[in-house]
Amino acid sequence: MAFKTINGNVVHYELIGEAKAKNLIVFSNGLGTDFRIWLPLFDELGDDVSVLLYDSRGHGLSGGADKPFGMADLVSDLASLCDELGIRKATFCGLSVGGLVCQGLWKERPDLFRKLILCDTAPRIGSAEIWAERIAGIEKGGLESAADSAMARWFTPAFHEDRPDELAGYRLMMTRQSIAGYLSTCAALRDTDFSDVLPTITVPTLFVVGDQDGSTPPATVQAGADLVPGARFEEIADCAHIPSVEQPEALAELIQGFMRKQAN
Repeated sequence: MAFKTINGNVVHYELIGEAKAKNLIVFSNGLGTDFRIWLPLFDELGDDVSVLLYDSRGHGLSGGADKPFGMADLVSDLASLCDELGIRKATFCGLSVGGLVCQGLWKERPDLFRKLILCDTAPRIGSAEIWAERIAGIEKGGLESAADSAMARWFTPAFHEDRPDELAGYRLMMTRQSIAGYLSTCAALRDTDFSDVLPTITVPTLFVVGDQDGSTPPATVQAGADLVPGARFEEIADCAHIPSVEQPEALAELIQGFMRKQAN
């Protein structure tokens, strides 16, 4: 485990490989998760791939949940962590809210990008009404009250039936997050729309979505891909919102093919 104080808060991260490697991928996690959602990919990625993982503010072992924060803070955290570690260029891969963080990072620091991979995300996720309802429910009943509906969006019925131990583990991951950190991230999602950012992206971009994603359905992700000049769009079969967990082999194959064929 490694830690750095970034923007006044402790950030938990792990750098595997070299910060200056041309094939470095920086992964950004989704709401209610930490960087462990990316670990199933490791056995599937090539040995020549370097990786930076980190827990976003208010999640996992990273701090910052003690005061409200927004999308600008999440973006600044990632930019500052890259600067602290000496990362000049990388491929950025974000899931769900992590995808929005990567879009915001492109807006603020396009100099950091070689390529961009956006998993199960969009320029805007949900509506103000949806997030208001989610926030109110968690304020009243805690994360446990939202866990079953989250698992239904995160994983397919087949995953629920065939992999109950993993399902229970990821449910625990969600319910053990900081409530304050989760709620601030919900507010950040509520207030963010990067529809004007996507058309400005000039690096090779891959959009990926599970064909049964209940949070950002394929049509929503496809609409985002249509805004990025030359973007590639791929669906993963038999998969919901977290392909790195449910279908890591398929996601790794797409990532590696994208990095090989669109090197720059």
